[in-house]
Amino acid sequence: MQILRVEPTPNPNAIKFVLTLSLAPGASREFQDAEAAKGDEVAEALFGIEGVSALFFNENYITVTMSSDADWHKVYREAQQRIEAQEPPEEAVEVGTTESLLAPGVLVEGNELMERILAVLRQRVVPALSADGGGLQVLGIEDKTLSIRYQGACGSCPSSIAGTLQAIQNLLRTEVDPELMVVPA
Repeated sequence: MQILRVEPTPNPNAIKFVLTLSLAPGASREFQDAEAAKGDEVAEALFGIEGVSALFFNENYITVTMSSDADWHKVYREAQQRIEAQEPPEEAVEVGTTESLLAPGVLVEGNELMERILAVLRQRVVPALSADGGGLQVLGIEDKTLSIRYQGACGSCPSSIAGTLQAIQNLLRTEVDPELMVVPA
């Protein structure tokens, strides 16, 4: 696979490898440990690097998160080599599809509030999170409380719990419903 560029993220323990292909067409994928990566050749190869603690595949990038005591330079070099050595998986597609924001089992059809929330998230929030090597997944809504889970670099970034969460809530309150609450899972 070909890496277009490598970008830092706001999370000091994560780096984003931008690719020419989407490894997660139609949906993002996140691996919190090597056990979860079993069966995915790219993820297995990256978890073979000492210090890698989590992976996030989204559209055309892979965010590699490492433990705080990892040798950053070693992880960076080895991750780049292992990504470039991989053959693209069969499901890889040219960049341009949009990811699904919904956790499995979350229904939207007929829920006008959820449709409006997803539209704002897709247009305004996801691009910003993606630029920083992360993403989010909507786990559901009960009453007017939206439950989300951060992914990729955002999942372990200190600012995602406070500042980013508040910004998402403020945006949704302004553009969708002033009574919405957003909580992390």
